[in-house]
Amino acid sequence: MKICGIICEYNPLHNGHVYLIGKARELSGCDAVICMMSGNFTQRGEPAVLDKYARAGHAILAGADAVIELPTVFALSPAELFAHGAVRLLNAIPGFDTLAFGCEEPDRERFLAAAKTTSEESRGFRRALRLRLKAGISLTRARTEALVETGAGDTAALLQSPNNILGVEYQKALFSCGSLAQILPVKRTGANYSDEELYKNFSSATAIRAAVAEGKERAVRKNVPDFVADDLFSSATDGAVFKKLSVYAALTQSAEQLRRVLDCSEGLENRIKALAKDNPDYDILINKATTKRYISSRIRRILAAATLGISAELVRKALRAPLYLKVLAVKNDRADDVLGALGRAAFPAIARKGDLSALSGTAKEVYENDLLAADIYGLVSGKPANRTQTLFIR
Repeated sequence: MKICGIICEYNPLHNGHVYLIGKARELSGCDAVICMMSGNFTQRGEPAVLDKYARAGHAILAGADAVIELPTVFALSPAELFAHGAVRLLNAIPGFDTLAFGCEEPDRERFLAAAKTTSEESRGFRRALRLRLKAGISLTRARTEALVETGAGDTAALLQSPNNILGVEYQKALFSCGSLAQILPVKRTGANYSDEELYKNFSSATAIRAAVAEGKERAVRKNVPDFVADDLFSSATDGAVFKKLSVYAALTQSAEQLRRVLDCSEGLENRIKALAKDNPDYDILINKATTKRYISSRIRRILAAATLGISAELVRKALRAPLYLKVLAVKNDRADDVLGALGRAAFPAIARKGDLSALSGTAKEVYENDLLAADIYGLVSGKPANRTQTLFIR
């Protein structure tokens, strides 16, 4: 079976995602599209607007054959580790042949060249990057300037959007895993990733979430399938309770405990704790902790990881250890073929409670963290959490 993978969040699934799933199937010539999707928490460091099973069901209805959960330890990691963790899991599946993603620049050769350049990182590039980071410049800007200084201007130009950055990280992860799978960049249609403006048909997930919060049902329905809109206006989670839990974590954990969280270094743990004492409002805390160097998404991820008990050590162990493929949803009439392929994977497939006996060591620890994330999501959303059951969608 020839499999095309898509790494995603679907927070929420919108018309642009439906377009990508269709183009991925068409252009890859695959037998099955399998989505590797973040669970109940996203890379923004926030709860997803809908729980993972609802979003997985949406992906199947939009054309995917199966959805596998990206463990929370990777879902709450920066781009490089997010990509590496997801690619490593997809690469464990026999027949994984193509990795499709939406981007602004659909030139595969440019992505290959950029991945090669940034993987090799010359001594001059590392020195230029280090000097800029020391000056307090954000990582994204520092990397761009360092690439231009060291003669890699084309790579710097490519790395100007989050989607292109992720695409390069996907290719780097494929190199690192020794995977033979090919990337399939698909030009995005409609709004850019972080565009906050609401358009007629192809708005960003950011704009759609804001419109849901403002009750703009008619505008939202133009940008998402009806089955998504119905859930958004009946079951969406606003994240207010989780914000309080995050501030509580910052107040109650010691600086040493916070320092164990990924990316919480260089005294950032002390900054977060000091600000939390004087700013119990989450949004004000994030705003005051954010600087040119420490972007807001990094601060949110640190607080979310602290709340969910995810240490940098656990993330590092998860990147090396045998893990699992947690099946969230599968298309009913493809279940035998897809679950058969997953059953031959290098990591055990978890589709029912009895499959959990295959987990031990780091895999068990990572899975237990996913269960905790599901329980906390249930707490903050006010809805019971489905912790284990795979959905079979007609």
